Order: sequence, then structure tokens, then C-alpha cells
Amino acid sequence: MKKILGLDLGTTSIGWAFVNEKENEEERSSIINLGVRVNPLSVDEQTNFEKGKPITINADRTSKRSARRNLQRYKLRRENLISILKENSFIDDETILAESGKNTTHFLYVLRAKAANEEISKEDFARILLMINKKRGYKSSRKAKSEDEGQTIDGMATAKRLYEENLTPGQFCFQLLKEKKRTLPDFYRSDLKTEFDKVWDFQKTFYPEILTDDFRKEIEGKGQRATSAAFWSIHKFNTAENKGTRDEKKMQAYKWRNEAIGKQLEKEEVAFVITEINNNINNSSGYLGAIGDRSKELYFNKETVGQYCYRQLKENPHISLKNQVFYRQDYLDEFEQIWETQSKYHKELTPELKVEIRDVIIFYQRKLKSQKGLISFCEFESGKIEIEKNGKIIEKTIGQKVAPKSSPLFQEFKVWQVIHNIEFKNKVTKEKYTPDSEARNILFEELNLKGNLSTDKIVELLGYRTKEWDVNYKNIEGNRTNKTLYDVYLKIV
Repeated sequence: MKKILGLDLGTTSIGWAFVNEKENEEERSSIINLGVRVNPLSVDEQTNFEKGKPITINADRTSKRSARRNLQRYKLRRENLISILKENSFIDDETILAESGKNTTHFLYVLRAKAANEEISKEDFARILLMINKKRGYKSSRKAKSEDEGQTIDGMATAKRLYEENLTPGQFCFQLLKEKKRTLPDFYRSDLKTEFDKVWDFQKTFYPEILTDDFRKEIEGKGQRATSAAFWSIHKFNTAENKGTRDEKKMQAYKWRNEAIGKQLEKEEVAFVITEINNNINNSSGYLGAIGDRSKELYFNKETVGQYCYRQLKENPHISLKNQVFYRQDYLDEFEQIWETQSKYHKELTPELKVEIRDVIIFYQRKLKSQKGLISFCEFESGKIEIEKNGKIIEKTIGQKVAPKSSPLFQEFKVWQVIHNIEFKNKVTKEKYTPDSEARNILFEELNLKGNLSTDKIVELLGYRTKEWDVNYKNIEGNRTNKTLYDVYLKIV
């Protein structure tokens, strides 16, 4: 008799049946048991599940709790700010703090832009501080986890050099590579778009039938593969083939980008350059990329956040400023400029009051909570004892904590652990080979400094041919801590 478990997997339920299936004429099939387990998804959860979005009730509840806490902390900052402004006679209980009266919708933005360079009253200054307290800028200690967010860019020094020397990102990187620099900087999306426009406009004079307006709309916002595929599907040719070692290919790519704004390239080379730049723009786009571009615009226009917003309102009174986010530092710079300007006219604006309003109230940021409690106890160097707490006997674990993942000692241990388990196998003879001490040391030196190694790289390092030998690991993770330090060292050099 054969026993079979059958499962019916649905979006909201899992049906199951456990049966006996006959294997000869003397036996008889039968159902042992069956049933269903229902997954009670809400309508929104089911919609997200069907779209492949892993958003649960817990995640939704967490985000709403976070919003409530942010609102609560904002109200607390506002109450403290109003209190200290009253103590220093900037406002009183009768002072109107919001916009009031006819045609005053954007009056606070007018005052805020004016306050950076001209005198305003103490009451108006208090209203501006309350305005800055409401939106104080983006500041985060985490990395972006979503492609929609993009990446955080801090390349003001690079952008300044591009502007002063009239260079494109491609030209700048080509110079760095000729100077034997190992790492290249990130660029603001606006700088990459400027390079894209220059390359497109120059090469369009030679290939007007390829670089059309319709084709530009077709590739807008696309990554490397999609852009390359568009050249093939619409114009029937591929991007130029870039051969050689990793360093040689990088040098050739930026050489084409360097020449693309002043010299006619082959159409395949033009496609390669357009694809590369378009991919860079796509990677730097998103929520964080837009914030970086606004910060750069403030720097080059020598504007404050208030002046930037007021300029837009003068051009279009109906424009939405709600989703135009800036860095926390941009708001701090504006606060400094407004305070220094107004302190010339109002003696009440003392350095002590400035520190209290800026650091204790408006821009106060609590420290991150310690995560030391998440580190486990070592199973070999720990034990449990009984202690009395509130009249009850409870167990408490004491002993040595394990090393964190970022510890260089743990990273080395992890690398050696994998190396001792590596085994080579000949694809033809099926012969198995375990690396000797010398081979293990070679692998360790590479993994301990340069990070991950692929199967092919492991085989090549030990002098074997990838066509003949295989490894029981597809990829080996190296010393991530040393790799990070190594990358930082390269940037310094």
C-alpha cells in the first residue's frame, strides 16, 4: 500500500488529503484523512500577495505606529518651542502663529525667504521657526532597501569640480583612471542627465535616423539590459563589444564616454555609451536621488530651502511643495543663515538661546537604541543560574557573549571553516581532490582581503582549468569587514 500526501496550494488556503493507494488488485485505495487550512488575509493583503508585495498586517501596523509617534514628537517639539519663545518675549498668548487674512496663503514663504537676508519682526521670526520645526529634513542612518528609493549621494565636492572644470562624469572618471585611481565617485542624477544630453545632441548630428525623439522616449527610465535591447529591437544592431580584463574594459568604456561629446563614434559605440549613461541615471533615480539633486541646486544657486520654495511659488502659485524633501543639513544651513541675519537686528537672539532652540528642540535627534541584547551567549562558555526577583525564583543566563558577525575574528573563522570544506571534482573522471595547506593559504589570502570568490575564480587561483574541475560551492563569501576597510583605503589612496 502506497501512502500519498496531496496538497492544493491557494492564495488564501491550503487543502490537503492523506490517502492509501493500492499497488495490486488485492488492495483497496482509501482516504485516511483530509482537510483545509485557511489563511485569513484581508482584502488589501490578498491584493498585495497576488502582486508579489510582501506587506503583512504587522508591517502595516508598524508603519502606522511610526507615523503616530512622529506626530507625537512633532507636537512635543512645537509645545517646547512655543514655551521658550514666550519666555523670551518673542510671542504672547495673543500672537497669531498661522497664516491669517486674505491673500496670505504663501505669506510665510515670503517671510522665510526674506529672513535669510533682511530684517523681520520678532513675531515673524517666531512663525518661521515654527515652520522649520514642522518640516526639518531627511536624515536616516539606514541604507535604502528599495530600488524605488535609489541611493544616497554625497558628491558636492565632485559636482563642484565638474562645474568648475566643465567636465562630464565620463570625462572626470576617464581622468581618474588615467591617474591610476582604483575607485570612482558617485554622481548626482542631474550631472548624469547633463552628460546624456551632451552626448545625445552631439552624436545626433551624425546619426539623426537613430537618435530620434521617439527613441529617446522609448529608453527613458530604463536600465542597461532594456536600453541595449531597445537598440536591437528598433535599430537592429547591438552595443559595441567591450573585451579585455576588468580594468581594460572599464578604461575602454570611459574612453568612449570621454570622446562621445567631441568626436564621432561608431554607431555601436554610441549605443554602448548611451546605454551606460542611461543605466547610471536609472540607478541614481528615485526618492533619495531627487533629494540629492535639490541639495545640489541649493548649493550652486546659493539659496536656502525657503528661498527655493518661494521661487517656485512665484513661477507657479499652484505648485505642490508637499513631497519636495531636503536633507536635514539643508534645513540646518538655513537656520544658521536666518539666525545670523536676524541676530544683527535683535539682541535677544543670543548664542545660548540659539543652541537651546537648534540642538535641544528643533533639530534634536535621539540616539539609536542599543542592539547589544540581540547578541547571543556562547553555548560553550555560558550557563544558567537561579536568582530571586520580586519574590520569585527565575533562571538567568550568564557567561561569554558570541562574537558579532562584523568581528574580524569571526570573519576569519567563517572563511577558514568554508576553506576546510572545499572539495574539487573532475568533471570527466569524477576524481575528488581536497586542497592542501599551501592551496588553502592562497584561497585564504584572497578571501580575507578581496571578498567573495566565484567557482571559476577559485579554480583559476589554484591553477586548474574551469572546463575540467568543479567545486562543491557556487560562491564563497569572504571577509566582509576587511573588504569594507580595503575599499575605504582605496578611496583614500
